[in-house]
Amino acid sequence: MKVKAKDLDREDKIEILDALYTAASSVKGRADMKMFLRDLLTESERIMLGRRILIARMLLAGCSHRYIASGLHVGLDTVSRVHQWLDDQFPGYEKAIAGMKEAHEDRYWKSKAGQREMYAKSALFRLKKKYPLHFLLFPWPKRV
Repeated sequence: MKVKAKDLDREDKIEILDALYTAASSVKGRADMKMFLRDLLTESERIMLGRRILIARMLLAGCSHRYIASGLHVGLDTVSRVHQWLDDQFPGYEKAIAGMKEAHEDRYWKSKAGQREMYAKSALFRLKKKYPLHFLLFPWPKRV
């Protein structure tokens, strides 16, 4: 039987949310968090939460409500609600977005370091970089 959140008493809410927060905080690493959220939430719930994070990031960057709504295919009410949460000084969005920015920068620099390492090691990699159209006609040699 489905029980609405407003019908739960305070102690039950605290116990339920504590279980969620404890489980989420025990997950370490991006891959494990991805599996945890995939198992916990439906695809539409994951997309909905992801859009809210993107909306918050765009609002903090100074984008207009209409631009965000049309770009992310969400309603103006959703954008306004996220904006209201940001204005109410709930620090969760800001912390998550700051963490996202750091993670994206880390991934970017790691990929650049990998490319530099590959560039230094492989003459074939350098040729492909210099003549990319040539490798459309002649693909990479097969490894034996």
